[in-house]
Order: sequence, then structure tokens, then C-alpha cells
Amino acid sequence: MKGDPALLQRPALAMVGARSASPQGIANAEAFARSLAEAGFIIVSGLALGIDAAAHRGALAARREASTGVTIAVIGTGADRIYPASNATLAREIAVSGVIVSEFPLTTPPKRQNFPRRNRLIAGLTRGVLVVEAALGSGSLITARLAAESGREVFAIPGSIHSPLARGCHHLIRQGAKLVETAEDILEEIATAQERAAIPRTTSSPSRPARPARKPAPQPSLPLPELSMEATRVLDALGDETGDIDTLATTTGLTIDALYAILLPLELEGVVARLAGGRFQRVRVM
Repeated sequence: MKGDPALLQRPALAMVGARSASPQGIANAEAFARSLAEAGFIIVSGLALGIDAAAHRGALAARREASTGVTIAVIGTGADRIYPASNATLAREIAVSGVIVSEFPLTTPPKRQNFPRRNRLIAGLTRGVLVVEAALGSGSLITARLAAESGREVFAIPGSIHSPLARGCHHLIRQGAKLVETAEDILEEIATAQERAAIPRTTSSPSRPARPARKPAPQPSLPLPELSMEATRVLDALGDETGDIDTLATTTGLTIDALYAILLPLELEGVVARLAGGRFQRVRVM
């Protein structure tokens, strides 16, 4: 970590979205982050281009204007490496007033397979995740799914039906994510969720019959990923059996690094499960 580790204990919300975000998406991310930071939430994101950087900037703007904005950057490199390099100045400002977090050893360079791994930390540090803009194949949807599976709230900003960057958000909303138009929508939902959690489940009024349990809202799910030729080769090699990484390397002719880059997204999608002893098993039919 770089910065104050005590900040990890404070209420936080994550904001994620497309790297190639639209100008409107950038403006939305900065505005939502500023308002949520002014309300007392720490803003967590991944220090990527686009929506991530805009979310960090919005929180920092709240700090300059209202002295309340704090932001956490969870990165997919070592804490001594900043990727992309164009965010180096932003990272230095975050380290001064917030914190930069990495689970990777120092000097770890940017690797494709590391970024889906860091998404689970972004989700786990927060009370909820706001997806600002996302295509259907976006890693932001992975973050949203991980948040939903761990009991966090999931929010999404709707967009134009003609925009590819709105389709991921619309998919999440159809699957049960909360549609939000203002930061107040998020604050009200969080407050409502806290009130529900505070009600004792084992007590009921003797003068009233207990209400039937409400059917839980559907959790956001991801569309099946489009498989590359290499991923198809790995799944074919697994078949109905289990296999370790060395066996898969021999069977597929792929390198160990390439295999991990393929297997991790498949694991996050629920297509492949990691078993004890470093073995993998196919658990979902494509």
C-alpha cells in the first residue's frame, strides 16, 4: 500500500466502467464521484483510463472543494509501478490523500491476467458498485457480478439504446441492478439496505402475523463470454476430467503464462473451477 491503510476501514463505494468512455460518461463519473465523496463515502476504482480515472478525479475534486473527498486505487501491478503511465500524476495525488492498494509483489509489471483478479478487491472493499458505462464484454461486469455474489449493492447508469457502452449497464439493470440517475438514488438505496439489515430477524409483533419473506431480487449475471480459439482448445483439453497446469501446457502447446491468462477469466465466469492441488475442472457447458 501507499497511503493511509486506516482508510480501508471506512464506508466505500466502487465506480467502474469503460476505458474508452464517452465524454458524457466521463462527466457522469466525475459528478457522481464528487457527490458521493462529499456525502462521506470513499470512492474505490482501478486507476485505469476512462471511467476509473474520472472517478478518482471526482473524489479528489471533492477533497479540494469540501475537504471530504478520499479515493482508493486498487491496481493490477506492483505498488511501485503505475499503469498506464499517463495516470502517474493522478496516482501521486491519490497516495497523498488516499491509498493505493496492490496484492502483487513490488516490480510486478502490467499483465492481462492480473486485472480481473484486482476486480474482486474493488468489489470486496465496498458496500456497492456503480457501473457508469460498459460494453457487454467489459471487465466492469465481472466486478458487478463479484459484488452481487458477495452481497454488495449493484448500481448502473442507463444510456442510449444505440450506444454499445450502454449495453452492459442495461444488461445489469435487467438482471436486478438498481437504475440510478443521481447520486441521491445511491445514497437512499444504501440507507434503505442498512435499515433492512438492522431489523432483527428473530422477532415479530405478537399482534400481527409475520409477513411472508420477500423473494430476493435477481442478481446481475454475465452473458456467456465469446471464446477465443485458445480458450476453446483449453476447454477441449479439460473435457470431463480435471487437469493441472503442466498437463494442460503439454496437451495444448500453450505456455504457462498464456494458460493462466485464459483460465482466470473462465474461472471468474464460472466456466472453470480451480480445485485443490492446482487442478482445474470444467463446470459449465458453453
